[in-house]
Amino acid sequence: MAKDREAVKVVCRNRKAHHDYELFDRYEAGLVLVGAEVKSLRDGRASLEDAFAKLRGEEVFLVGAHIPEYAKASVDAPDSKRPRKLLLHRREIAKLRTKVAERGFTVVPTSLYFRGPYAKVEIALAKGRKHYDKRQKIREQEDRREMQRAGRRRR
Repeated sequence: MAKDREAVKVVCRNRKAHHDYELFDRYEAGLVLVGAEVKSLRDGRASLEDAFAKLRGEEVFLVGAHIPEYAKASVDAPDSKRPRKLLLHRREIAKLRTKVAERGFTVVPTSLYFRGPYAKVEIALAKGRKHYDKRQKIREQEDRREMQRAGRRRR
């Protein structure tokens, strides 16, 4: 029974976030869903491409995440790009608030997944990368791959 609870099924990842931002602290947040959105997620239909988290008062919302309506749903589905509330502990929200306000961080979702029966979002504190930083990172990755290839050829 405990193994079933801890099973993780990834629905989607935000690869663009790893490229555009330098990621720091990560948090796991629950996701408030309505109607057949859960079934749509279980089908693996979601996108975090332009999504970000916004702090409003003492709450955090996921804005811009696209969860399309479930095709077999009989009732009218809510807007697929509507803001969805994230469930975090009060201390975590306070940490996010101070870091976003003081240091100019932003909060971006990195992945959307199911942990057991619950839909979860991994969010990360991030700082935007400059264009030259992105090129530098790509160059380092290519150099690392070249070294690995050279090492394989030697064997």
